[in-house]
Amino acid sequence: MKTALITGITGQDGAYLAKLLLEKGYHVVGLLAHRSTDPFWRLSYLNIHTEIEFNDGDLTDLSSLIRVVKKIKPDEVYNLAAQSFVGASWQQPILTSQVTGMGVLHILEAIRATNPQIKFYQASSSEMFGLVQQSVQSEETPFYPRSPYGVAKLFGHWMTKNYRESYSMFTCSGILFNHESPLRGLEFVTRKVTHAVARIAVGEQKELRLGNIDAKRDWGYAGDYVEAMWLMLQQPNPDDYVIATGRTSTVRDMCQIAFSHVGLNYEDYLVIDPQFYRPAEVDILLGNPDKARKQLKWEAKTSFEELIQLMVEADLKRIREE
Repeated sequence: MKTALITGITGQDGAYLAKLLLEKGYHVVGLLAHRSTDPFWRLSYLNIHTEIEFNDGDLTDLSSLIRVVKKIKPDEVYNLAAQSFVGASWQQPILTSQVTGMGVLHILEAIRATNPQIKFYQASSSEMFGLVQQSVQSEETPFYPRSPYGVAKLFGHWMTKNYRESYSMFTCSGILFNHESPLRGLEFVTRKVTHAVARIAVGEQKELRLGNIDAKRDWGYAGDYVEAMWLMLQQPNPDDYVIATGRTSTVRDMCQIAFSHVGLNYEDYLVIDPQFYRPAEVDILLGNPDKARKQLKWEAKTSFEELIQLMVEADLKRIREE
């Protein structure tokens, strides 16, 4: 039985990855930083909370990481922990840099000092591309991050590559484009939209306030994307991969799909609010997943329409059960 350590296990990706690894027979250990008021709701939603071993630790505390790695002796480490909300990174740039950036270096150093043979996955982000230098972004596209979050992610990305090249460690980065699910937090635009649509549909809300609805993103389903993370660590050699659908949609498209699913016209409920515009906007992100398709034999299974409808249905179910 392999042992996997997941940082950020109480987040969206951590929960789906834990479920996948449990299904594959892994012993799954989660690093618990005790920052959330209800850290286990996503794991409980997937009915896997009782199958996971938890250990206290924090990416900002190297000593705790060394202690946990020594104790559980993982075969694989998946670093999914981060201050992951792009909008908040302008308000908390130092915290974002410490957790999302330096946290990666801490876990890499804990592995190097304890057992360099451990395989490591780093959750990189399409936000590193920022002001895009190519119309479609691949592993070869230059980076130009446009937020403190993107800058911090880029630091972690390059550190992962540097440890691979400096110490011959098995370290991989998945450059994941936007991926969503019913487990997304309400601060993210996808969940903000689907939750509002569900509330409007049952008469509990009257409008949806958003900022730039013409921003374009390559949105996929988190449940599909965690399989790519696992596949990276099963390859004979470590490498970095873009994980995306290869299709771009706007926030406006999202609203149209979500409202249509409940028989409503989004234009009757949508209000553009300038307070939701970002200081530096990323206008379009579109990934090229060809390398992952060829080398990992991976591709996204869930369409954008299916994803948004799935999220609306999950929010409707939640609201009706309250």
